[in-house]
Amino acid sequence: LVKCVNRNLLPTYVTPMHYDLSLEPDLAAFTFKGSVEIQLMCKFPCTQITLHCNTVVVQKATLTVGEESVEATGWTYQAEDETATIALGKPFSAGTEGVLTLEFTGELNDKMHGFYRSAYTTPGGEQRHMAVTQFESTHAREAFPCFDEPLLKATFDITLSVPKALVALSNMNIVKEDDLGDGSGLKAVKYARTPVMSTYLVAFVVGEYDAVEGSSAEGTAVRVWTPEGLSEQGQFALDVACKTLSFFSNYFDNKFPLPKMDMVAIPDFAAGAMENWGLVTYRTVLILYNEKTTPAVLKQRIAYVVCHELAHQ
Repeated sequence: LVKCVNRNLLPTYVTPMHYDLSLEPDLAAFTFKGSVEIQLMCKFPCTQITLHCNTVVVQKATLTVGEESVEATGWTYQAEDETATIALGKPFSAGTEGVLTLEFTGELNDKMHGFYRSAYTTPGGEQRHMAVTQFESTHAREAFPCFDEPLLKATFDITLSVPKALVALSNMNIVKEDDLGDGSGLKAVKYARTPVMSTYLVAFVVGEYDAVEGSSAEGTAVRVWTPEGLSEQGQFALDVACKTLSFFSNYFDNKFPLPKMDMVAIPDFAAGAMENWGLVTYRTVLILYNEKTTPAVLKQRIAYVVCHELAHQ
């Protein structure tokens, strides 16, 4: 690692350009499995690749350059630095591109960061769990091996395999949704490719939700996702969001660059809200508004927080 004042940075001999990420959370066992193909540019010749990996367990690693794929000879973890070092089966030459493919497993933790589980109670009184993310500032590495530094931006293709009855959201709009057809009861939800972005802004949510929908004056689709049966409590935040996106579009003379904006209520959430690009997550009390019971001061706070998070976009 490159030693800087009070922080360690990854070696600079390879840089990521694109991630193709697939994840399958298990909400009964509180685990997940996945794979990621990271398109890399090699700047300096190397025989190993170090990237961030914390609590995620690598099962298989392969580097493909051109038509040749070579499995890694092994990998080691540096727990203090939250990294893994992949020993390549063949040197990676400077000036060439390659694809590092990693298969891995992990835990849906209860720490409210990384890829974690959040408990909620259904209208019928049953406790269930959803799977959500909180990656700022350095917790994307708890969901998938990655180059988890803000400067190391890339594009992302994301696919989530989830139970058919659940809502699955990510930064971008859904482009394909297929039944896996293997008797698992799962569907594969694929999202459009993201713009170039930092890992800490990647997000996904899997759970039971209702939604209210609208759009900004410029045509950006906006949805507020609420616990089942409470969709009417998302209407105020929806109205604020639609107006806010239009305000910033006019102020900066620049339309919101993504095709949609989703805002989601999360029962267990450490921060007030998080500005994931295209998928903003909120503590439930800071997005749901009940006309009969929510005090005026909290209504004002909801409006402020929605505006604040959309200003980050």
